[in-house]
Amino acid sequence: MAEPSKEENSPGAEPFKDPVDKRLADSKGEQAKTSKGEQTRALILETALDLFKENGYEETTMRAIAARAGVALGNAYYYFRSKEHLIQAFYGRTHAELAQAARPILDRETTLKGRLLGVTRANLDLIEPYHRFAGILFSTAADPQSPLNPFSPESEQARKDSTALYAEVIEGSKLKIPTDLKEELPFLLWLYHMGIVLFWIHDESPSRARTRHLANRTVGIIANLISLASNPFMRPLRKSVLRLMAELREADQGIAN
Repeated sequence: MAEPSKEENSPGAEPFKDPVDKRLADSKGEQAKTSKGEQTRALILETALDLFKENGYEETTMRAIAARAGVALGNAYYYFRSKEHLIQAFYGRTHAELAQAARPILDRETTLKGRLLGVTRANLDLIEPYHRFAGILFSTAADPQSPLNPFSPESEQARKDSTALYAEVIEGSKLKIPTDLKEELPFLLWLYHMGIVLFWIHDESPSRARTRHLANRTVGIIANLISLASNPFMRPLRKSVLRLMAELREADQGIAN
C-alpha cells in the first residue's frame, strides 16, 4: 500500500474530522473579521471627529476623512454612507457610554433626584472632551431642516435611546407618579437634558462650572415639580398640561404629513 503523501499529512491539508471543529474555526475567523471591521469603523469615526474640530463640519469631506484615516474612500463609504451618518454614529456611541456610566448610579440611587442628578452629571463628564466640537456642530444641528437636528427624523433612534434611559430613571425611583404623567416624563426629561446640553455648549466657564451649578440646582426643582404634579389635588392642572402637549404633538404630525 502506498504511503500517504506529505501534502496529505500536512496540517494545512488535513480536513476537519469533526464538523464542530470546522464551525468553531469559521466562527473564530468571522470574529476576527468583525473585530477588524469594528476597529476600522472606530478609526474612521475618530478621524472624522478630529477633522470636524480642525476644519469645521461643512468644510470636511468624506475624501479628507478617508485620506487621514488611511483607508480607501470606498471603504469609508462602506461604513458610513455620509457625514450625517458619522454624526449619528457619534450620537449613538455617546449614548451607549452614558448608559454604561449610568448603570451603577441607577443600581444605587432610589430617589428621583439622586437618579436624575447622577445621570446628568455622568453625561456632562462624558461630553466634556467634545466641548469645542459641539460648538462647531451646533451651527449645523441647530438648523431645523438639518438631519443632525435632535428633533429630525434621522435622529429618531437617538431620541428613543435617550428617552428610554430617562424612563428607567423614573421607573426605578421610589416616587409614586400617576400613569398619565409617567408616560410623558421620559420625553420631558429628554427636553430638560437638551436644555442642559445647549447651556453647556455656550458655557465658557472653567470646566463648565456654570453648567454643573445649573444642573445641581434645577434637578431638585424638577424632582419637586414632579412630586407636586403627582398630588391628586393637582390632577386638573396636570391634565390640562398633558392635553396641551398632546395637541402640539398632533399638530406636528399633521404638518409632517
